[in-house]
Amino acid sequence: MPDRPLTLYLVKRLELAIRARMDEALRPHGLTTLQFTALTALRERDELSSAQLARRSFVTPQTMNEMVRWLENHGFVVRRRDPDNRRVLLLTLTDGGRDLLERCDPLVAAIEEEMLGAVPDVQHPLFRQSLELGYTALADRQKGTS
Repeated sequence: MPDRPLTLYLVKRLELAIRARMDEALRPHGLTTLQFTALTALRERDELSSAQLARRSFVTPQTMNEMVRWLENHGFVVRRRDPDNRRVLLLTLTDGGRDLLERCDPLVAAIEEEMLGAVPDVQHPLFRQSLELGYTALADRQKGTS
């Protein structure tokens, strides 16, 4: 048994700390971290199906369906039929959703700045690259077994 925690444990612990801080920062704006993630995914690429948005937001399709209803009811997204496939509904961010993200972006950026403030500036690119490489290694392996 190692005398120090596994790197996987440290990554998960960091994820939980980030999630708790983001939930706290976003709560006054009526958002959760997962809702913020979904809205930012739509800002990056509008007209996603609920299933596509679920994958980009790291949640199950069932969770995303509930979230989309909530986001739509609050005027942050709209749905319309895909002209190429009438069974698919495409999601688009509304002006209200974009305004909400503009108010929340600085809060999330401050959390990232605080986290990275504990890492020497010269190590920031290596930290990001290491996270990307670790993700790619596990995601590629998962794709190969599907």
